[in-house]
Amino acid sequence: MQWINLLNANRFKQETKNLNPVEIRSQFQRDYDRIIFAPSFRRLQNKTQVFPLPGSVYVHNRLTHSLEVASVGRSLGRKVANYLMSVEKNIPIQLLEEIPTIVSTACLCHDMGNPPFGHSGEDALSKYFREGAGQKLRKEFSEQQWFDLSYFEGNANALRLMTHQFRGRRQGGFVNTYATLASIIKYPYASTHSGGAKYGFFETEKDSFKEIMGQTGLHQKPDGTYSRHPLVFLVEAADDISYVLMDMEDAHRLNILSFEEMLTYLSPFYEEDELLMANFKKVQQEVSDKNEIIAFLRASIINKLINACADVFVSNYEDIMKGNFTDALYKHMPDHLMQNMKACKTMSVKRIYNHRSVVKIQLAGYHVLGTLLEEFINAIQNPGESYSQQLMSLIPAQFDVLNGSLYEKTRSVLDFISGMTDIYAVQLFRDIRGIDFEQWPV
Repeated sequence: MQWINLLNANRFKQETKNLNPVEIRSQFQRDYDRIIFAPSFRRLQNKTQVFPLPGSVYVHNRLTHSLEVASVGRSLGRKVANYLMSVEKNIPIQLLEEIPTIVSTACLCHDMGNPPFGHSGEDALSKYFREGAGQKLRKEFSEQQWFDLSYFEGNANALRLMTHQFRGRRQGGFVNTYATLASIIKYPYASTHSGGAKYGFFETEKDSFKEIMGQTGLHQKPDGTYSRHPLVFLVEAADDISYVLMDMEDAHRLNILSFEEMLTYLSPFYEEDELLMANFKKVQQEVSDKNEIIAFLRASIINKLINACADVFVSNYEDIMKGNFTDALYKHMPDHLMQNMKACKTMSVKRIYNHRSVVKIQLAGYHVLGTLLEEFINAIQNPGESYSQQLMSLIPAQFDVLNGSLYEKTRSVLDFISGMTDIYAVQLFRDIRGIDFEQWPV
């Protein structure tokens, strides 16, 4: 891989042209701004991260999570860019200086394809086809199409959202740079290569995926998969660092984890670091607010993990550039840090992700999204029926559910449902089911 290709500033589906990397607002900074101002990004504020959307205690949603991941990603990008400036003498410094912006933009995008109700939303959409009424449609689709539908993947959906020309919209979707688009593709292969696990693109984006890979110099391997863009490792690390610690902090604020339990899991990160331990003891003497103490711990640990992950990137730089390195960066951190991360993740599965409040929102997601999907899939299969026409009139014009193959129409229904906020999905479910009928004025 060559950075001059990897940092391709030309825009998806636009005529290639020579771009000035030292503009006041670079092409990569324009990418960042396009995401920040996008309605699909703003909708993340009403999508569940882990816990139900806030009442009196403000926990993370997909929007605040993405902003924090972008902050961590920018720091990782800066450390790696500083290293590259010392070893890649033939690449313009102005171009390498854009790496933090590219990484932070990709971090903003990393959850934009996720449906309502967290990861249970992905399961709900998948199980309609694998286990529900959608099973009867199996013979209507090719192998990849069926895998796409029966294993809904938020990462692939993010690429579609960024690149697909929805009806009435311009060609190229967000028309981002090739470097930014390549940096969000964590899994550079189709659903048929994943065996039911995560993957990077739907069949509808197959050509777009190949174009992005070609434009950034990412080559196909003998097994049909592609090498990851090097900056993907930084985006992934930013997410790994952020979600584990922030989910724990939310659990503490909700009294799911006690202050003492938080110290049990967070303090070991300070082992072999006398300066950090001394600073922590000083904060404990000065600060009585337990939330503030946990926030200090979290911030210090994030900084420590950023440095460790950047060091792993540098240590494995040659293999990364050859496409031979495939692990998450945190798995190669110093042993005590990696083991502490694993301990936090194991505890989170037991105490946080299976907490009653989380399970309740997941169950609601299954019921709401499963019902909506069944109603709208039935409608596109029977477009001449009066009820179907009324249902489809609720779908915004940008989602073309009347034209194309059954797969393309089904994909448009999934575009509509996966883009909903939790609140809108619940309200539409109630409207369709007539649950609020008794409250309607006579």
